[in-house]
Amino acid sequence: MTHIIAIAAGGAAGSVLRFWMSAWIYGQLGRDFPYGTLAVNVLGSLLMGVLFVLLTERLSLAPVWRAGLLIGVLGGFTTFSAFSMETVNLIEEGAHLKALLNIATSVIVCVGATWVGVVAARQL
Repeated sequence: MTHIIAIAAGGAAGSVLRFWMSAWIYGQLGRDFPYGTLAVNVLGSLLMGVLFVLLTERLSLAPVWRAGLLIGVLGGFTTFSAFSMETVNLIEEGAHLKALLNIATSVIVCVGATWVGVVAARQL
């Protein structure tokens, strides 16, 4: 149960951080391109890589704290970081075809699903 609480608290914090950062970026650069989302995804992916190594390979942090930070905070900040870490894990395991398939499928299918959802909702 403590894992769930840590993930939920971290997720709330990550979501608020995402909102603040995106709003700040959009305020600086405008909304003619999704700069805020891109910045959040890049930063979240970078932090996922750094924290994953630090928290799983170098430091002996309790699993509940790792879950709160990696799944909660970064998951709330951007799920793209989880996708990126899973893809890097596949590459490091030598599963290059699976990594490429994950990248292509995630981008094409997710963007396609979003488009289908938009079109379907507009028909309601």
